[in-house]
Amino acid sequence: MSGKQNYINHVALVLDASSSMRHLSGKVVEVADQQIAYLARRSQELDQETRVTVYVFADKVECVIYDKDVLRMPSLKQLYRAGGMTALLAATLKSQRELAQTAQLYGDHSFLTFVLTDGQENASHRCPDAPSRSARDLVQAVATMIETQQDNWTLAVLVPDQMGKREAMQCGFPKDNIAVWDATSTQGLEEAGQVILKATESFMVGRTKGIRGSKAVFSTGAEVVNKKTITAAGLTPVDPSQYELVPVARDAAIREWVIECGRDYRTGCAFYELSKSEKIQARKQIAVLEKKTDQVYAGPEARALLGLPNAEVRVKPDHNDEFTIFVQSTSVNRKLVPNTRLLVMV
Repeated sequence: MSGKQNYINHVALVLDASSSMRHLSGKVVEVADQQIAYLARRSQELDQETRVTVYVFADKVECVIYDKDVLRMPSLKQLYRAGGMTALLAATLKSQRELAQTAQLYGDHSFLTFVLTDGQENASHRCPDAPSRSARDLVQAVATMIETQQDNWTLAVLVPDQMGKREAMQCGFPKDNIAVWDATSTQGLEEAGQVILKATESFMVGRTKGIRGSKAVFSTGAEVVNKKTITAAGLTPVDPSQYELVPVARDAAIREWVIECGRDYRTGCAFYELSKSEKIQARKQIAVLEKKTDQVYAGPEARALLGLPNAEVRVKPDHNDEFTIFVQSTSVNRKLVPNTRLLVMV
C-alpha cells in the first residue's frame, strides 16, 4: 500500500445504565452527545476517521451502536434507559472482546474505550455475557485481558470513589487510566464529560505523532511531561535570550511585581508557575521549564502535550522532579504565589 496510512480510531463508550443512574439519565445523553459532536469536529480537523461504539449495561450488557462513522451518529436519547444492577465486569469484557473482532485492514487502527460507572460491580456473576459465575474469575479475566491487549488499545474507566479506584486497579486498569468522578450530581457528570473530552483530545493529538495507545490517558499537568513526550509533541526550545525567570519573593499582583523587578509589563508577556489546581482558559498559552537546565519549551503543541482541549478546563499541577508548567497570564492583577518563579518573555 503506498502513501500515508489512514488514522482510524475506534472509540467506545461503555455506560452504566443501572437504577442508580436514573436521576442522571438526561445528563448522560447530553454528555455522550457532546462527546460525539466533539469527536466529529476533531476527526475532520485532524483528518482522522473515527468510528463510535456504545454499550449500555445494567443486569445485562447491550451494544446499542457498533463501529458507526462519527459523522453519522444519532443522539443517544432513544438508546439510553436506566434500570437494574451493575454488571461492570461483564460489560468491560464484552465490549473489548467484541471490538477485538473489528477488521484492522488498510490503516493505522487504534481502540479507545471509556467505561463510566457510578457504583461497584454487583451483577456480572449472573449476567449472560459473563464468561464465569465466580467474582474472582471475572476480576482475573479482566486483568488478563488488559495485560494481553496490543499497544493500540487504550481502556479507561471512570469510577465514583476511592473504593471503585481500588477495585479497578485490582482488575488491572493502569492507575492513570482510572478517574474518580462525583456521581451524586449532574455537575459531577458534566465534569466527568470534560475529563473524557480532555483525554480524547490528548489521544487524538497523540495519534498524529504516531502514538497508538496510552497507559496514562487521564494524566494532565506536569506528570505527563518528560524528554520523550516533549520531543514527540514537537515542542520547540525557546532561545534563552528571549525569556527571564524572575523569583517571586512576596504576595504581589503580576504587573506590579514585573514592574517592581525593573521590567516592562505588557499583557500576556508573563507566565506564572502552576502551583495549585485551577481552570485554564482555551486561549492561554503554556510553557514547560526543564528544572535542571532552566530551558523553556513552548508553542501551541504544549497545550496538546498536557491534553488540554480548546475549552476551559481544570488542571492539577501534579508533581514532577524534572519539569515545571507555566501558564500565561492575561490579567494585570493575577496574585502570585511567594517562593515560585515567574517566566517573563522579553
